[in-house]
Amino acid sequence: MERSALRAKVRRLASTGEEQGGELNVVPFLDIIMNVLMFVLATVAITFTATIETRPPSTKPGHDAKPLNLSILISDDGMSVKTRNGTVAQIAQGDYAGLQRCVASLKSSADFADETSVTLSASADVRYESLIATMDAVRSTDDGKDLFPDVAFGVVR
Repeated sequence: MERSALRAKVRRLASTGEEQGGELNVVPFLDIIMNVLMFVLATVAITFTATIETRPPSTKPGHDAKPLNLSILISDDGMSVKTRNGTVAQIAQGDYAGLQRCVASLKSSADFADETSVTLSASADVRYESLIATMDAVRSTDDGKDLFPDVAFGVVR
């Protein structure tokens, strides 16, 4: 381009106020912001999940009697209630009222009236809802009386 033509172009652009190029393209920046925002919204939903407070089994100081060591094994076939002396009962899967009666009879024994801990173990194919219903059945009776509120989770061997 000739020098005189270049000067004419600069004068023309300066007089009209137009700019060639020089505009900031914010579309890529907005794309990044939207992706980050979607990621934050997706991860926030994951952080607000329900939690169930549990404690490991413990022995009480000054307690001379042997602990009950109540454990419940949950499988698709049913629930097995075990104590330190072996299997106490086999209960059909879904019979949570029967499970509650069984653990209530154990709790009513004078030797185990102050016991509060139970260990729940479930096989891998047991539904989450079954585990929670079992835990609810052994924690307290329908009228609110505590049975075994201190729930620990065990591993099936």
